[in-house]
Amino acid sequence: MIVIERTIQVSFRHRVFFVRDAFNRRNRVLRDILVDGRASAQPKVLVIVDESVARAQPRLLDSIEAYFPPAAKGPLLVCPPVVIEGGERTKNSYFHVSEIQSHVDRYHIDRHSYIVAIGGGALLDMVGLAASTAHRGVRHIRIPTTTLAQDDSGVGVKNGINAFGKKNFIGTFSPPFAVVNDFQLLKSCPPRDRRAGYVEAVKVALIRDGGFFEWIERNGAALRRFSPGPMQRLIQRCAELHMNHIATSGDPFEFGSARPLDFGHWAAHKLEQLSDYRLRHGEAVAIGIALDSIYSRRRGYLDPASCDRILLLLEKLGFSLFSNELLNANTDGQLQVLQGLEEFREHLGGDLTITLLRGIGQGFEVHDMDSRMVLAAIQELAERRLRGRAARPRIAGRKPRS
Repeated sequence: MIVIERTIQVSFRHRVFFVRDAFNRRNRVLRDILVDGRASAQPKVLVIVDESVARAQPRLLDSIEAYFPPAAKGPLLVCPPVVIEGGERTKNSYFHVSEIQSHVDRYHIDRHSYIVAIGGGALLDMVGLAASTAHRGVRHIRIPTTTLAQDDSGVGVKNGINAFGKKNFIGTFSPPFAVVNDFQLLKSCPPRDRRAGYVEAVKVALIRDGGFFEWIERNGAALRRFSPGPMQRLIQRCAELHMNHIATSGDPFEFGSARPLDFGHWAAHKLEQLSDYRLRHGEAVAIGIALDSIYSRRRGYLDPASCDRILLLLEKLGFSLFSNELLNANTDGQLQVLQGLEEFREHLGGDLTITLLRGIGQGFEVHDMDSRMVLAAIQELAERRLRGRAARPRIAGRKPRS
């Protein structure tokens, strides 16, 4: 037998820019990124915009077109911005991936051209898949418009869509050419979407940085009010911790069986599916973190006081820690959320690897979960919800909600 073996190393440059008003004609950040140091370059640019963002910011499309004047030297906008529905619906079929790739073909977008995606995490995931598979990889720039996308999903290296009832079943690992976090775009974000990104900051603090967790605790009230300064600080630090992990963990493309940054996600992904994506990703992750924190305490890994701090902070930030989908059962009477453990294992292959907590800022990995203790943790969350309802003052003449 003859074997020829070589080790191939490929380096990536991963950059996140924090700006305000990216499409102001006087702001050169995006233009400089697109030119990429080539003074005479006139790269083609295809811009995809999340439909909900276009509705919320009616001047945005005009601002994008004005940023790329046709007679000027520099990046060339090949057509008016293409508006596509966002949210999880955009990830539930291959239709929009094909739609974007048809524009790549029509406007002769090549591997030195750019696809710029402006929107929430779901749209960025889908557009990233289209970009990374057209011509085996077109340069892709993300401009996230939600806190969750700016501090977590948008700064990652994963792209994908859902298939066969499973989240992100079809996808690629392909770092974006650049990420531009424009804080101005968060102004039109609904409160529900502004809050969602907080939970990813809590998550990464719990497994990586206890000092950051304490900072979130101290600023919890301001964050719940969406005070701009604390929000921006949270987004920047959370994005930095995620990028540190991608660059230094040694497994950015998940060749192994561990995914530490998905603490709380095995249940979250299943809950999203069971709710038909009524639960947003951040809301589901908050429940997943609460569940795994209680499980960590019940197994004797996490002290009770730390567990209480975690649950109280999530509630202080405005998250519910229970959804009825936790109690959905199949025909055999087994809770369907438990299927999330096997789906989580299968998504990476190899051994089941779940991140739990030994303390705040101290994540560690286990390779099995005691289903009885998971059920006990779910029951505890259900009881906590009931106690919270009982503690609320009743308004005269109004019946309690079922």
